[in-house]
Amino acid sequence: MSRVIMIQGTMSSAGKSFLAAGLCRIFKEDGLSVAPFKSQNMALNSYITEEGLEMGRAQVMQAEAAGIRPEAAMNPVLLKPTSHMGSQVIVNGEVLGNYSAAEYFKMKKSLIPEIKRAYDSLAERFDVIVVEGAGSPAEINLRENDIVNMGLAELIDAPVLLAGDIDRGGVFAQLYGTAALLSDRERARIRAFIINKFRGDKEILKPGLSMLYERCPIPVAGVVPYMDVDLDDEDSLADRLWAKDTAMDRNGRKAFARIAVVRLPRISNFTDFNALEHLPGVALYYADRPEELSAADLVILPGTKNTMGDLKWLRETGMEAAILRKYGEGCFVFGVCGGFQMLGMRLSDPFGIEEGGTLRGLGLLPVETVFSREKTRTRVTGNAWVFEEWGGTKASGFTGYEIHMGETKRAGGRPCTGIRKESDPAGAAIKEDGCIQSRAAGTYVHGFFDSQEIQRAVWELLAGKYGISMDKLPEAGGFSMAAHKEEQYKKLAGILRENLDMDRIYGILDRRL
Repeated sequence: MSRVIMIQGTMSSAGKSFLAAGLCRIFKEDGLSVAPFKSQNMALNSYITEEGLEMGRAQVMQAEAAGIRPEAAMNPVLLKPTSHMGSQVIVNGEVLGNYSAAEYFKMKKSLIPEIKRAYDSLAERFDVIVVEGAGSPAEINLRENDIVNMGLAELIDAPVLLAGDIDRGGVFAQLYGTAALLSDRERARIRAFIINKFRGDKEILKPGLSMLYERCPIPVAGVVPYMDVDLDDEDSLADRLWAKDTAMDRNGRKAFARIAVVRLPRISNFTDFNALEHLPGVALYYADRPEELSAADLVILPGTKNTMGDLKWLRETGMEAAILRKYGEGCFVFGVCGGFQMLGMRLSDPFGIEEGGTLRGLGLLPVETVFSREKTRTRVTGNAWVFEEWGGTKASGFTGYEIHMGETKRAGGRPCTGIRKESDPAGAAIKEDGCIQSRAAGTYVHGFFDSQEIQRAVWELLAGKYGISMDKLPEAGGFSMAAHKEEQYKKLAGILRENLDMDRIYGILDRRL
C-alpha cells in the first residue's frame, strides 16, 4: 500500500488545493508515482473523465500536477449546490440525487464504504496519495459524521499538515484555535503547521512562531509566500471572480476590448474562461451589476447549477435588461451550457429538476430547453461555425465536454458547432450543437475556449471591431493552456521546495516524524 499525507486547512480557501497540487508535483519530480484524493468536494467547477464520469476540477488540476490521468476515484463524492439548502450528490462520478443539507447530513456516513473503495483503488497503484481536506476540521458541529477531515484521516491513518491563511489575518489564532478544538487523538495527527499566503519579511514572524510552539508544540513546516500562480480555482472565493480592472489586459498592456462574464450566483465551470484572460489587449472581468456591462464588447453567460434560479436573478437585478440593451447596441452575446439555455425562448422543468414550471428566456436564440432526469456527460471534439457567422473565420480542432440536465431544440438560426464524441471512430456522424442567430450564440461545450483556434477567432472578432490587424499583435495567434499549466506546476513546486521543510515533510510521509 502507498504512503499518505493529508493537507487540511483552518478555513475554506486557505490554499489546500494549491498546496496539495504542489506536493503532487514535487513527489512526481522526485521519481514517485503520486495521486490526489479528496473524499468529498463541494464545488460547481466539475469535469468529465474519459469514462464519462464527473469529478471536481481541483482534483483534475492536482492529477495534472502529478502527471496522471484524472479519474473519478480521486473525488468519490462531489456536492454541487443547487440552492442555499440543497445539493446534487454525485458518487463515483454518477448522480445519486438531489438532497437537502439535512438529508445529506443523515446519509453521508453510508458513503464511507464507497470512499474507502475509491481510496484503496488508488493506494494499490501509486507510491504516494496526497489527500486534501475540506473547510476546517474544527467545525465541531459536523465532527460526528465527518468523512472529509479528521474522520477521513483516521479512516485511512493519514498524518496531517494544517495550513493557515495569514493573508486574511489572525493566522496564529487560526492554527492554535483549530488545534485546541480538536480531540487529543485528532490533534496528535497534526504533524506540522504551514503558514500560507505570507507577504513581507519572514523575520518579523519568528517571535510569533516561537510563542505558538510554546502554547501548542506542533512545528511549523514552512511559511509559504503569496503565490502568483495561475491554476484552476475551485470555488466562488477565487480572486479572479472579483477583479474589476477593465483598463489593462492580464500582462499590463492597455486593453482595446473587453469581455464581461456574468457572475451568476450559482456560476459553474468558470474555468472555461481562464484562457481568454490571456488574449493580448483584451481585458476579461466578471460582472454582477448592470452598469458593469457598459464597457463590454462581448458578454458571456456562463454555466450555472440552477439555470432557472439564476435567470430569475438576471431579471430581478436588471442584468437581463442590461444584456439586451448591450445586444441592441451591437455587442456580441455568448452563452455556455446554462448560459446558452438562458438565451433561448423558453425553459421548462416538468420533473422539478431545478425549480419546476416554465420560464421565459432572454429570447435572443430560437431554442427551447426541457429539463430531464438524465444528465448528459460526454467528452467531445468538433469545429465551431459561430465565428464565420459573425464575419470571422472557421475555427476547428477544439475538444471539451458536455455536462448538463435537459435537451435543447433549435427552431431557427444555425448550429454553433459540429461535434462528436471523443470515443467515436474517425468519420462518425457530426452532431449539431448550440445555436447562432445574429450577434447571439451558445454552446453546450465546456472547455470550448481552451482551443488556440477558438482564442484566435475571438481575438480577431474583437480586433476587427477596432480595426486592429493580426500582424500588429502576432502573439494573438492563440495561447496553449496545456503548456501554460505545465509552466505553472513547475513554478508552484519550485516555490514550495524553497519555502517548505521538505526533509520534515518526507519524515512525516515516512512516519519518522
